[in-house]
Amino acid sequence: MDPLHLRAAGTSVLVAFHSGEVEIVHWGADLGDSLPDLDLLTPPIPHSALDVPVIAGLLPQSSSGWPGRPGLRGSRLALSGTAGGGAHDGAVPGFAFSPALRVVSAEATPGGRGARIVQADPDAGVQVISELTLHSGGLLELSHELANTGTTPYCLDELGTVLPVPGEAVELLDLTGRWCRENHPQRHRVGQGTWVRSGRHGRTGHDSSLLLAAGSAGFSNRAGRVWAVHFAWSGNHEQYLDSLADGRRTLGAAELLGPGEVVLAPGEAYRTPTLYAAFSDRGLDGITEAFYAWFRARPSHVGTTAGRVRPVVLNTWEAVYFDHRLEPLLELAESAAELGVERFVLDDGWFRGRRDDHAGLGDWYVDETVWPEGLTPLIERVTGLGMEFGLWVEPEMVNLDSDVARAHPDWIVRPTAAAAADGGRLPLEWRHQHILDLANPDAWQYTYDRLDALLGENDIAYLKWDQNRDLTEHGHAGRPSVHEQTLAAYRLFDALRAAHPHVEIESCSSGGARVDLGILARTDRVWASDCNDALERQTIQRWTQAVLPPELVGAHVGPTHSHTTGRVHDISFRAITALFGHFGLEWDIRQATPAERETLRRAIALYKRHRGLIHSGVRINADLGEPNLRLHGVVSQSGTEGLFAAVSLGTLMAEAPGRVAVPGLDPERTYRVRAALPTPEDADWADSFTQTAPPRWIAAGATASGRFLAEVGLPLPILRPEHALLIEAKVTEQSVSD
Repeated sequence: MDPLHLRAAGTSVLVAFHSGEVEIVHWGADLGDSLPDLDLLTPPIPHSALDVPVIAGLLPQSSSGWPGRPGLRGSRLALSGTAGGGAHDGAVPGFAFSPALRVVSAEATPGGRGARIVQADPDAGVQVISELTLHSGGLLELSHELANTGTTPYCLDELGTVLPVPGEAVELLDLTGRWCRENHPQRHRVGQGTWVRSGRHGRTGHDSSLLLAAGSAGFSNRAGRVWAVHFAWSGNHEQYLDSLADGRRTLGAAELLGPGEVVLAPGEAYRTPTLYAAFSDRGLDGITEAFYAWFRARPSHVGTTAGRVRPVVLNTWEAVYFDHRLEPLLELAESAAELGVERFVLDDGWFRGRRDDHAGLGDWYVDETVWPEGLTPLIERVTGLGMEFGLWVEPEMVNLDSDVARAHPDWIVRPTAAAAADGGRLPLEWRHQHILDLANPDAWQYTYDRLDALLGENDIAYLKWDQNRDLTEHGHAGRPSVHEQTLAAYRLFDALRAAHPHVEIESCSSGGARVDLGILARTDRVWASDCNDALERQTIQRWTQAVLPPELVGAHVGPTHSHTTGRVHDISFRAITALFGHFGLEWDIRQATPAERETLRRAIALYKRHRGLIHSGVRINADLGEPNLRLHGVVSQSGTEGLFAAVSLGTLMAEAPGRVAVPGLDPERTYRVRAALPTPEDADWADSFTQTAPPRWIAAGATASGRFLAEVGLPLPILRPEHALLIEAKVTEQSVSD
């Protein structure tokens, strides 16, 4: 069988079959048109080893001598006096085994960008269909489907998606965090053994790694060779790098299944979540480009320059919390509209019994005691001011102090079948709430019906969909059920989107605990963190946007005094930080000073002028030697303009930052560069710098080629710690005519 060679955007994926197995012999730099005889890749056989070469298959197998983490683990259930799909009475475990999968068929998909490969082991009674697609921007998509072709139930323990990386990949970067500190990077030197990140939260998790990247020594934002993967799943999962004693390495991920969680009856199948993977020989920014190209090519992707722009948002949470009196909310809406806000989102507290976070979840009816005329007076005023109306919901959760919990205690997730049957032991509470068992068809239908009615009866353009707790001790019918719950939640999203296609949905999970491409297949943006502190957001947004384009990442200007950290930041630093995302406000702007309102008005105007660029351009992260100085931005696809932020995260080692390279612009074109925010008209202009005189270009602007800006750079002003400067670059008319 001839090899399959997939090529796109400087990346090649070479799939070989000469061993009888499926083997990805290369995932990395483009190999060109001509391929050699693949026999040259046959490895030597060392002493004290198998007598044949060990294959690192697409699904690594012990039956082929693979000593690392296997791609497939499972066992048969030998039935005692029972039969039928999924029966468990009288079942005893059969033997655990490693199947010997061999290729049945392999064919390229139309257009030559993908492959569909069938492997099977008739003796083991399993068949695996693997699908690979290399998208035009270089992003690789991989998934498997396992079918039970035997005559008895098959208990699946793990089915992994795995890709090889070369020995050159000696450093590993992944992301971790906690509530209000999501997506912070950590780096490791790769040694022998398996590096595993497990997520047992029942959701993606605040500490989940959005990106697992292996690269050449010292790889950085814009230099080095990098191989990176993302696992598109919102439930329990593991991501890992497997480094064997023979020098071979793989990056992989798998759904983390509980004991007996997936048992396939004869004829049933299980499909893995998708693994997305990218290669770059230009550092991490090249990985980001591949992900952005894929996102922006999706038919369902939110509008950017050619479609519906991302509206300026005001969310009411840090403005009023649970204080849902109509008059203050109307004042807030009028204040927002006057500044140029385009979407007004009413957060938690609008439904029955919800005066704090102890009660009401699950009762998705407008609270008549607070809203005697329903939400209509607020919605009509908001829309009359030219804004869209949005609403907060948390459909997967329930308070014990709620009508639905009192009427249907069997709808609440419990750890055992006996507890579910007799209303027994519940999992520990988290923020005074429990989990609604969406694997129960009645509970799912109730939730759908309530949200469907809410959207049908009110002019709602946007849902902020929250999920504020981990799924601990999560079971259904006496078995672990995070897998079923996740799929049921996906079905809920999908059904509501089909019924209300005009409604946008945000994925929020106590901030950034459900940020992955599985949930983003059915939502329009994520809330990256509950932390609106601009200093924390600089890191959170940089690494969230390593995978997600900024139009999908909510970024709000929070209060002067941060709700979550207690820090105080000037308005321009908060505004510049929020500009590089889906811009919004989460602040009682009625309390802003006249000077702050004016700066905020200018920032909103800047966002509206530049959002087409921010939400369609090429992401740039400069490599700087000073750890407390950051320069990042975006350059248009045409190279005619750029927008950059120079950010001081703390005190610098040197007295002045000196000349800082501004990469990413067209080296052959000439640009006019100017400071856009703050300017001398802004209230915090003088407080932003610690210098007797700024560089001359700050006041008058400057003209330079893209090559000069990248190689020589701009002298930056001496920014105070936790301040920023917004820089615009636009091609000069002469440069365009040239």
